[in-house]
Amino acid sequence: EGTINGSPVTFLVDTGANTVAMNHNLAQRVGIDYRKGRQGTAATASGYAHVYGVKLDAVKIGGIMVRNVDAVVFEGPQPSTPLLGMSFLTHVEMKRAGNRMELIKRY
Repeated sequence: EGTINGSPVTFLVDTGANTVAMNHNLAQRVGIDYRKGRQGTAATASGYAHVYGVKLDAVKIGGIMVRNVDAVVFEGPQPSTPLLGMSFLTHVEMKRAGNRMELIKRY
């Protein structure tokens, strides 16, 4: 559980994603005017997709907030769950124990 620009979302941690990624419906719900972003193409597991590169004001997980986070918005329904990619994860240390993952803010 976390937030994008203060709006609640449920993320999927994805260390294989370069950036935070979401579909256009979520982007609209959290107030992102994604069509003003940089247009591009992203390689995904199911092929190439049209995306818009944007900056998120803030992404927060628990007590960890990171500002000015790079993200991509996919036109269409995928990803159905927003991906917490490396543009956020490089700011934290990840510790795993069994099926539990702990994120710790790097300073």
